[in-house]
Order: sequence, then C-alpha cells, then structure tokens
Amino acid sequence: MAIKEIIEALKSKDLRDLGLKENLAQLVKDIKLLGKELDILLYLPRPGLEDVLKSKVEDALAQMSYVEKVNVKFSGSPPQGIGQSVAQPTFAKRKVPGVKYLIAIGSGKGGVGKSTVSANLAVTLANLGYKVGLLDADVYGPSIPTILGLKGERVSLNERNKLIPLERFGVKVLSIGFMLPSEDTPVIWRGPMLMKALTQFLFDVEWEDLDFLILDLPPGTGDVQLTLAQNTEVTGALVVTTPQDVALADVRKTTVMFREVGIPLLGVIENMAYFICPDSGKKYFIFGKGKTAEFATAYGIKVLGSIPIDPDVSERSDKGEPITAFVPDSPVSKAFRSIGELLIQEIIAGGKAHV
Repeated sequence: MAIKEIIEALKSKDLRDLGLKENLAQLVKDIKLLGKELDILLYLPRPGLEDVLKSKVEDALAQMSYVEKVNVKFSGSPPQGIGQSVAQPTFAKRKVPGVKYLIAIGSGKGGVGKSTVSANLAVTLANLGYKVGLLDADVYGPSIPTILGLKGERVSLNERNKLIPLERFGVKVLSIGFMLPSEDTPVIWRGPMLMKALTQFLFDVEWEDLDFLILDLPPGTGDVQLTLAQNTEVTGALVVTTPQDVALADVRKTTVMFREVGIPLLGVIENMAYFICPDSGKKYFIFGKGKTAEFATAYGIKVLGSIPIDPDVSERSDKGEPITAFVPDSPVSKAFRSIGELLIQEIIAGGKAHV
C-alpha cells in the first residue's frame, strides 16, 4: 500500500547528522495521501530544523511517481511512542452527517455483479423497514441509475447548496450518472478530481437520517478506497465475489486492502453461486462449489450468503426493475433477505450498536 511504502522510504533517512537517534519515519505524527498530494505532520525536536527536515522528506520521496506534491507541517509535541516505528496514521476521520452505518461494498475485479448486489441489498434493507441510502462511487462506470430505473434523471441543490439525492424503491440514491450529459459521456478525471468528487458525494449531500448508507465502490484497490479509508468513518466492508478462481484471486487483494487501511470486514457475498433448474429444482454449481467458503475460512471472515444465477436478475436490472422489489419471493430475493438479516446481526455482534 502507498502509505506503507512512504513510511519505509522515510525510515531510510537517519537523522544522525542532526544529532538525533531517530530516523525520519519515527518523527511522523500524522500522514495522509489524497490523490497525489501528501500531507505529513512531523514532530519538531528543536527549532530551526524545519527546512532540513522538509528537504529530507522530499528527497526520500523523490522517486515515488504517485506523490507529486508534499506538504510538511510541524508540531512541538512528540508522537506517542517516539523512537518506535510508525504503525498506523491517525488523521481524524469524518462521520457522514445523518448516517448511522456506512457500509462499503467492494470487489477485486469487475464483472462479479457488485453493483447489482449493492442495489438489491439496499432495496432489501429498505424492505426490512430501515432508512437506506445508496451512493454509486464507481465514477468511471456508474450502473446504479440503470439498475434502479433512474437513467436520465438529474439531482438538484437545496438552499444550503447540498445535493438532494433521488429516491427509488424506498432508497435515497446518488450517482455521478445523474450529472453527466448522457450515459455515453466518459468521466476523464485524474486522482485529485476523483477524490474531491467522492468527498462531495459523501459530505455535501442532504442524506437526512439514514440507518444505512451503502457505498458501491469501483473494482480494485485504488484511489477511491484509499480516500474513503483515510477520511471517513466506515462501519465495515462487504466483498463480493463469484466462485471462480480468477475472481477469488482478486478478491483476496481487496480483503487485504480493507484490513490494511483499518476498515472492518463484515463478510463476503458469493454471487452467481449456483443455478437452479426450473424443471427439477436441482442446483448446479457451474463455477465450482466450496471455493468461497475455503477463501473465507483462510481469511477469517464470514460468508453472509450465496446468491443463485437467475437470468431474470440481469433482465430486470437492464429494465430498472431490481428483482428484490419486483419478485420478493424469488430464490434470489430470499437470498438477499437472509444476507440483509445476517449483516444486521454482524453489525450488532461487532459492537457497532443496535440498529
């Protein structure tokens, strides 16, 4: 991860020429990477060292292509455990106003149905009687408007310049798709613009009072996930996978990423787990059986549920009719209901209080 690499680079700079026994990393009190801009708060052992310490930081990070700008600030009070290596950055994280529980949903790769899972889980929680919001954070490929039948819709601002999310199936919804001229318009943003947009979508929105805000992340382990972890209080994360080895290999990286940035893992959801023959009712495990359970056991997380393959899911998603809203008694909808109930139990069991 980028922060760990930065800390390792700072460790390489000893300060014996300044009469100090610590290395540069051991003076770090706080560190945050936002896009390609790095903020570092250093302990200042004595006045007059500001310029030389700033120069050492810049020199240590000169070869890192993902750091274009470094802002160094100083504090006269030493970090806790001065003389020891820096473990976790401690920049203050913000809680999204009005939101009790923020649930991030990620995957290691595209094509596993993460957005379909996010949308149907949000509808399921609303059906269970909770106040729910859904934020489509996949700015490069926003599909939530299509799945929820909101293509072509636009959001507006209230008198306090806060975005007013749309509402569908009892879920408050926000997506970059609501702000593009057409669904064919590409989003060509570099890291800093992406980070600014995500921050606005979280904190400059009139979410009102929500029990759950579901955050549909883009695939992978990039800037969006890091920004979320560094700036926002997240209740926990769910990872979505399919049973194939290629999907599980990538979801392992996502699992490790969430742990390294300090976001608790609430469980894994296995999508497209099996096919139920409509004639016989027999289950066919097209992509293999038991692989997701083995992965979950190896990484110490729970499988919250397995969702069957059903052509009706994709057909309805294309028409803006999520199956959990239109066919609540289907096997897929029942699987989502079980997952929603287990998710609530996991939040309570994890000490996140009652919903």
